[in-house]
Amino acid sequence: MTHARLGTPLDARPLFAPEHAALIATLRGLAPADWAREAVPGWTVRDLAAHVLGDYYGRLARDRDGHREGPVCAPGETLEAFLHRINHEWVDAFSRVSPAALVDTLDLIGAQVARFFESADPGAPSLGVSWAGADPAPMWLDSARDLTEFWTHRQQIRHAAGQGTDPDPRLLSVVLDTFMRALPHTLCAVDAPPGTQVRLRIDGEAGGTWTVTSTGSGWSLAPPDTGRPAALVRLDPETSWRLCTRGIQPGEALSRARIDGDRDLAEAACRIVSIIH
Repeated sequence: MTHARLGTPLDARPLFAPEHAALIATLRGLAPADWAREAVPGWTVRDLAAHVLGDYYGRLARDRDGHREGPVCAPGETLEAFLHRINHEWVDAFSRVSPAALVDTLDLIGAQVARFFESADPGAPSLGVSWAGADPAPMWLDSARDLTEFWTHRQQIRHAAGQGTDPDPRLLSVVLDTFMRALPHTLCAVDAPPGTQVRLRIDGEAGGTWTVTSTGSGWSLAPPDTGRPAALVRLDPETSWRLCTRGIQPGEALSRARIDGDRDLAEAACRIVSIIH
């Protein structure tokens, strides 16, 4: 399958600097007690901030500096298991680092990551994006995937500290657009006559409409996206991003959705996952 099935390329590169600034502002605004609050199951806010720093260093080492040393998959270890293992090893190693020192390092290294992405070639081949079924993926998708991860972790930190999701549509719209690139892979095992369309509509200023079409050998976000779809799923932005990151399960998303048309196709679309988990 070609990259055309992933839809029109998007450009997340200019958003890394504002996303980074928002993260640092969030972290510097935390109360001392917030750092020990659980941000995701098994990890505190401090742990999650350390994880983001590990992502920063990994991107720079691998793609900017050409550094090829580091942990590798053990025999028989899946990608998911490998990533969970090395992420925990990194977070455990940073348990001795204070929040203040961690934020200062994040501020320094995150700015370098933003500059790296700003100068990246969006059409160049890059790391695979497993949840989109693209390996290698074009840099435009790989970079957008990283933006969604940084944005999602910032929301998890905000929620742990009692704050709501950042509604800034400048960032959220690109995050949602990136997450929807998982739709063709989500439906890859669903058989439907060529031309069958499933449409997912997200309401609000940051939302949009995405139509995935059966090609007979898979599904594609490439045009055409006209005509009446076999299934239409409407979601609000909060439900959408939480579903894609498994903050909620598909059943809960379906209970909040407005569905027209084929229920089975709608349920299949709501199994979308836009992270490695």
